[in-house]
Amino acid sequence: MKKLFALYFMALGFALFANPPVLSAQQNDSSEIVIQSDGPQDSEQMPESVLEPEHLEEHGHAPLWLVVPFVALLLMIATGPLFYEHFWHHNYPKIAVGLAVLVVGYYLFALNNVHQPVHALAEYVQFIALLASLYVASGGILIDIDKKSTPMANVLLLLVGAAISNLIGTTGASMLLIRPFIRLNKNNIQAYHIIFFIFMVSNVGGSLTPIGDPPLFLGFLKGVPFFWTLEHNWPAWILALLILAVVFYFIDKRFGKAGNDELVHEEVYSNRFSLKGRKNFLWLLIIIISVFLDPNVLDWVPAIYYDGMKFSFIRETIMLSVAFLSYRFADQDALKGNEFNFEPIREVAFIFIGIFGTMMPALELVGNFAQSPEGSAIINHNTLYWGTGILSGFLDNAPTYLNFLAAAMASQGADINNIQNVRDFALDGYLDSSFELLAISIASVFFGAMTYIGNGPNFMVKSIAEQNGIKMPSFFGYIIRFSLPILLPILFIIWLIFFAFV
Repeated sequence: MKKLFALYFMALGFALFANPPVLSAQQNDSSEIVIQSDGPQDSEQMPESVLEPEHLEEHGHAPLWLVVPFVALLLMIATGPLFYEHFWHHNYPKIAVGLAVLVVGYYLFALNNVHQPVHALAEYVQFIALLASLYVASGGILIDIDKKSTPMANVLLLLVGAAISNLIGTTGASMLLIRPFIRLNKNNIQAYHIIFFIFMVSNVGGSLTPIGDPPLFLGFLKGVPFFWTLEHNWPAWILALLILAVVFYFIDKRFGKAGNDELVHEEVYSNRFSLKGRKNFLWLLIIIISVFLDPNVLDWVPAIYYDGMKFSFIRETIMLSVAFLSYRFADQDALKGNEFNFEPIREVAFIFIGIFGTMMPALELVGNFAQSPEGSAIINHNTLYWGTGILSGFLDNAPTYLNFLAAAMASQGADINNIQNVRDFALDGYLDSSFELLAISIASVFFGAMTYIGNGPNFMVKSIAEQNGIKMPSFFGYIIRFSLPILLPILFIIWLIFFAFV
């Protein structure tokens, strides 16, 4: 397993070595990689590869059949825990990394395309650094609510979690509250409790700020004003959460007492709230602040330029350092009370290296079609809502958001890599452009709850629930039993009210 994991990075390293990059902070030639660390630069000092990406060497494009490894991985994620659990549990790291190596190797050596694998690797590092740091830091915070579980108490906790997700992100809120939610319902915890937690806290809740959900944060980095999401998304946010809360209340009222018949006596509750590991809130604050250390927004942040792309290594270094330090100095009682271990984040790390590595052809094909004349001809707020939404459930909602935003802007002659173009697009500088951005934003966040892999926290919440002995539905069971009969009708209502007749 470790050999396969290393092979993924060795393949990228080999491809880069085959065309040696030059590291420089001042050269103004055609060097592929430039490290900038000395503050804002004039356009004349910027590397040519950053200023004029349209002059870059044309990269090879993926054939349709290269989507097969991604589909195969999704099918194995869906069927493995259900039909061959023992094999899947012991071999999923090898399968995920092996399929990723297959696709990455084809890009590097058959297509001579280093750009896409490097970009996918950078996005994966950003993704796992954020999730790992939030997971470890929140694992050192023990929230104990000594209160009787009731439908109303559960609804209030879910709504509070949805609001908090806009301050510390859906990942942060999920990792902070999933264990208290499980403990609150320890006498009657069932799969639907966890599913609605994923719906409300891990996804829909985080649609008001760029901090809330990764797609919105990517939009902010591209130029969407920080408070744009709050100004435009709140009506759909309120409606979706209210409907979900009402549905959950009646489900919990009907089925929530299932485990209580076996209780020998009625427990006595103090209705008190206790908290251990308060210092870890400081670690969470550091993580949230570090999120904004992006060279695309702050020119003084050190950056690596490669093939028209600009990456920061400072942010991820801070996050991973916080993960180590917060665990090293965590309150041991809090860790013990949370039954903290690294298995959930390990599972997410391997599953998503497979997803990031294999979904490149799918994203590329979708993006190419959306920006083609045929695709541009059918682009409007309705197709953007359903297109972004459906694919966000299966292709990870963050890159899907960027692909459809790029397509929507290209259809109106705007460039997603131009910050002023993005700002104008958000502020209705083009025909119905802010409305199209609203459709993309709402769909990418809300539809991220359609599957376990639509948004990063989903799979982690599932893994934590299973670590606590809760039997969760399979990949398809999640979709058939919950997403299609409960979530999809709500998403259809959102479309009818806010988009269908405009």
